[in-house]
Amino acid sequence: MSLPSQFKEENYENILIYHYVEELVKDFSEYSIENFTDDEITLTELPFLLRIRFVDKSTQKDLVTLFNVSDGYTAKLLRRFEERGFITRHEDPENRRRKIVKLTDKGCQITDKILDYINTWEELRRSNLSDDEFKTLKKLLFKLLND
Repeated sequence: MSLPSQFKEENYENILIYHYVEELVKDFSEYSIENFTDDEITLTELPFLLRIRFVDKSTQKDLVTLFNVSDGYTAKLLRRFEERGFITRHEDPENRRRKIVKLTDKGCQITDKILDYINTWEELRRSNLSDDEFKTLKKLLFKLLND
């Protein structure tokens, strides 16, 4: 990954976190365009499916809020996931109007492939870091984002 010219090592403390995140997202996007090949899911759908995998009780409303997209878009996407056999939707016993979204076995298999792909990208990015540095980075990011 080559950084823009304004990123200078002697000035790393003055670079905004925003810019570091922006460069990581750009790098992941470029890596994805070059390397992600899956006929069953698009790069746009990928974050939704991963979020469903890692959230205990995900609902359509939760996904709308998290990704800041419309109810209609999310409903259409979940319908596609359901048609492909990636998810099931079940009535929430606490609120009959809400539907709990769960991954199926096929959904777990596809997210396993996605996670392998993401882990490969992470391994490429962390090649300059020791295991301890990488753990520290994750710990600090967690701390930064934790309310």
